[in-house]
Amino acid sequence: MKQITSIQNPFIKSLVLLQEKSKARKQTGTFLIEGLREISLAIKGGYEIETVLFLPELVSETEIDKLINNPFQIIEINKEVYQKLAYRDTTEGILAVAKTKSLQLSDLKLSENPLILVVESLEKPGNIGAVLRTADAANLDAVLIANPKSDLYNPNIVRSSVGCLFTNQIASGTTSEIIAFLKEKKINFYSATLQNSTSYHTQDFTAPTALVVGTEATGLTQEWREAATQNIIIPMQGEIDSMNVSVAAAILIFEAKRQRGF
Repeated sequence: MKQITSIQNPFIKSLVLLQEKSKARKQTGTFLIEGLREISLAIKGGYEIETVLFLPELVSETEIDKLINNPFQIIEINKEVYQKLAYRDTTEGILAVAKTKSLQLSDLKLSENPLILVVESLEKPGNIGAVLRTADAANLDAVLIANPKSDLYNPNIVRSSVGCLFTNQIASGTTSEIIAFLKEKKINFYSATLQNSTSYHTQDFTAPTALVVGTEATGLTQEWREAATQNIIIPMQGEIDSMNVSVAAAILIFEAKRQRGF
């Protein structure tokens, strides 16, 4: 088994760049995953793992033996190298280099009666991670990211999604591309917006449905408001007129799930 004990090792330096630079991730088509659960979910989700690095003080031989059955390189590292690479304060002593996936709309595999979440222009990794966790909890067909503002493989998103980056079908495109895709697939889409809206619970989400949410600060663009099957709103009784996007998405998603008998 190969060992690396120097943070000056060229391979280790390249992995540091993967953690820190979106450009490096895009150029190589790879990114880093931390944690045994996250790595296992990535493998289950069809991500190709190139290399696993582990700190023997924190990872048992049994756990490594399970991974050795897979066709990728395994490297033992020391504490200094691990601390240089680890992004989280607390983790399990194991990291993996994985290949990014295509995020093309054409790659999606949808059910006969899909339920989809569309998020437009989300930027904060914590919000994206929370949305992906909700989508996983509801077992949605897909999450579509319109006009993405963040690199999906940003370590903050990988971390905040607690592995749900790997359990969801995800695709991205411009707002126009996603609207055209939904119309082509004959999927009704409901835009959460303040303008010209009706209460969300009055709508029928039992047919093929996409629920569309935007940022708390700016909401959805006019294109979504004008093209929607129906604009919808979550009625609020307090002083503010908006809520966190992941919370709004969860309310809409689980109303759709309730209507569908789940």
